[in-house]
Amino acid sequence: MKVTCTGVNFADIQARRGGYDAGGELPFVPGLDAVGVIDRVGEGVIGLRTGQRVACFPVGGSYATHVTAPAHLTYPLPESVPDESAAALTMLVTAQNTLHQAARLEPGETVLIHAAAGGVGHLAVQLARQAGAARIMAVVGSAERADFVRSLGADEVIERQQQDFAATVKALTKGVGVDVILDSVGGEVSERGLTCLAPLGRLVIFGHASGQPAHFTTPTLHRQGRAVIGYSTGNLRKVRPERLRPSVVAVWAALQTNQIKVHIGAEFALADAAPAHLLVESGQVNGKVLLRPVL
Repeated sequence: MKVTCTGVNFADIQARRGGYDAGGELPFVPGLDAVGVIDRVGEGVIGLRTGQRVACFPVGGSYATHVTAPAHLTYPLPESVPDESAAALTMLVTAQNTLHQAARLEPGETVLIHAAAGGVGHLAVQLARQAGAARIMAVVGSAERADFVRSLGADEVIERQQQDFAATVKALTKGVGVDVILDSVGGEVSERGLTCLAPLGRLVIFGHASGQPAHFTTPTLHRQGRAVIGYSTGNLRKVRPERLRPSVVAVWAALQTNQIKVHIGAEFALADAAPAHLLVESGQVNGKVLLRPVL
């Protein structure tokens, strides 16, 4: 496949640092997903054709001008879904699945989303609203990012530098807590999240940006029916790839009907992947950071 654009996921940064499953022995090519046009179809492949626009999870990394992808992890693009939006494939699927497959979000429930202005977070805010969440609380790093997530549909925004998120959630919910927490940070943030999780609530951990593990004791779970659930799109690719296609279909539909929008925070040439990584690491960009091959 000839790549038109790919993007930076935080997993790429973790892989580069050597502390993430997506990494490997050096040298390796980073990147989880790509969008482009099929230039060759393998023998026996059905439903895909040369010249077709697709998004895919490629074999190897996606920071490239051309990639190879298995047919079962390649998804035709509807005409009205632009390449730039589809390049957020991993983020879109992760936001969809953390809310629906992992958290089993129901209409009328309350949701807390960490890193809500980032790639997965800004999509999760919109998808939670689409799913009928009664109240969406978003944790961000600055006042400027707070305005951004409010524009996406967040009801309350918590600035992590200024407020204790767990105490704020308990105050806002009169001590009840929230039904669902989406947590890509891990460590102490996960531990504190459990203190503001409502009875029967679900804490979904889908990353460890902090680099630290979290520690829980079982009585805090079983006494009130709380659950801590792990989620990884990368793991689904390996062990249950068939579960990804319905999620892709769902997010394509949401994009086509303008129920959600992928915000492109910055674009870089593929050769400038290093400054793109630095921007994502800085925590100062909203939404998705794109990379475009220079052909």
